[in-house]
Amino acid sequence: MRNSTRLIVIGVASTLPFAALAQSGSSKPATYITKEEVDTVNKQPGGDRQIKVADIGSENFAVGIVHRGATGAPTAGGGGAGAARANTPAPEPCGERAATPPPAGTPSGLTHDQQTEGYYIVSGGGTMVTGGHLVNGRRSAADSAVTRELNGPSCSGPVLGPDVVTREVKVGDIIIIPAGTPHGWVNIPDHVDYLSFRPSARVLTAGYVHPSIKK
Repeated sequence: MRNSTRLIVIGVASTLPFAALAQSGSSKPATYITKEEVDTVNKQPGGDRQIKVADIGSENFAVGIVHRGATGAPTAGGGGAGAARANTPAPEPCGERAATPPPAGTPSGLTHDQQTEGYYIVSGGGTMVTGGHLVNGRRSAADSAVTRELNGPSCSGPVLGPDVVTREVKVGDIIIIPAGTPHGWVNIPDHVDYLSFRPSARVLTAGYVHPSIKK
């Protein structure tokens, strides 16, 4: 009986490596993004463009490239966007409500209800504001790009509070912005380009590839 039990234990143990190999075969494939792909997408119209979105198991992981011009510079296609906004319902209020408007010069920012972001500055730089809380904010339109394909439900407006941080960022800097944290740009002397990293609960469909680099 002892010999039979011993043989059974040895037999089961001998299958464990194969079981481990079988489990490892179900791992998610790695996603590669080349510098050439980043550069190609960064030449496309728009400011915030996703490059690729990968399924990492419990959530999706989106990588994009964002370009912002100098503070106060006109944006391409601004008139068309304004015309579209004129035909959409007024956005819902969000953030803290205050009867007195924030003082002149108060920085503006936005929050994302569920989306954490990471930025890696690759070109240019500027001054960011993070922290604090939004006052008399407005919800992003239900059909806007930020809701439809980038960050999900968001709120934008003036940023106030003793915990507001204003900081210069430059090439090579990394900024991690938790969901719900106000953030924005208060001054960009020339331009800033940065990679965005977004672990997302399915905001964008896994397998997405920017049309400019699709093969």
